[in-house]
Amino acid sequence: MAILQNLSDPFMKALKAMNQISTGQTSLTKEDLKRQRSSMERASRLATPPLGISTEKRSIGGIEAEWIRPDFIHDPTQIILYCHGGGYTCGGIGYARILASKLALHTGTDVLSFAYRLAPEHPYPAAFEDALTVWDDLMYQGCGASSVILAGDSAGGNLALTLMQHLLAAGRKTPQALLLFSPWTDMTVSAPSYQTHKEEDPILSYEYIVSVRNAYAGDADVANPRFSPLFGDFSGFPPTLIQVGEYEILQDDSTRLAEKINEAGGRATLQTYEGGWHVFQQMPVPLATQAMRDVGGYVQGIRYKGWEKL
Repeated sequence: MAILQNLSDPFMKALKAMNQISTGQTSLTKEDLKRQRSSMERASRLATPPLGISTEKRSIGGIEAEWIRPDFIHDPTQIILYCHGGGYTCGGIGYARILASKLALHTGTDVLSFAYRLAPEHPYPAAFEDALTVWDDLMYQGCGASSVILAGDSAGGNLALTLMQHLLAAGRKTPQALLLFSPWTDMTVSAPSYQTHKEEDPILSYEYIVSVRNAYAGDADVANPRFSPLFGDFSGFPPTLIQVGEYEILQDDSTRLAEKINEAGGRATLQTYEGGWHVFQQMPVPLATQAMRDVGGYVQGIRYKGWEKL
């Protein structure tokens, strides 16, 4: 992948400074959470593609949800169910709309996103229960599991993985594929990349990850696959695309996930982007456009060529 920026560039310095003020802090007081959540929603209005999509609000069992549909001819039977990121403490429909819109435009697919309950007000298992409710509603409405692709970024990647493992363990039908952007797979925060990239990562810090993990998991054993799907069972996993940036402390969460899926007999495709950072796909930059084009190509391959060829 082509290099977009290096760490000495003004853009990367500004990005790091901005996020040290927002997501880089560890305080989860009511006032700070309100500020962080409002900041993410405001940012969504700047980063969401302004043209080419239509939106439709929904309520699923009391959970706020939104359909994003591309404004061009496409197959309405194909669906992406998208779980947004935000450390399980931030994010909503507006924030989810950034990547949901890009997914719709680049894959030609209707995308359903939803605003799961957030910690610390609603710790585990609230978010998981909401994800399962939305999945069950899709199945109740007649959407075949094989026509659904499950996607998620960061904590949303964690949520997508735990949902997938739950469906497999329950013997239920599973999605056609997984699309994961910088997924948070290991809440033990023990990966080497926390140290090797701690000075480079412009978005996340070890302290921030620990603070949101504690808000979500409390005193639970975070090595349990309910929190760290990396340590769960990957038997029977569908084809999985994992995108991760070069400059992020969660890089090993992605590389180890790909290894685990492939070792279990699955087919994980790992794309590491030089010059990329945590969920850079959200930003209006050339590298994000390239990554989303890669997603589009991958999805087309899954649907029309057969995943064995990928």
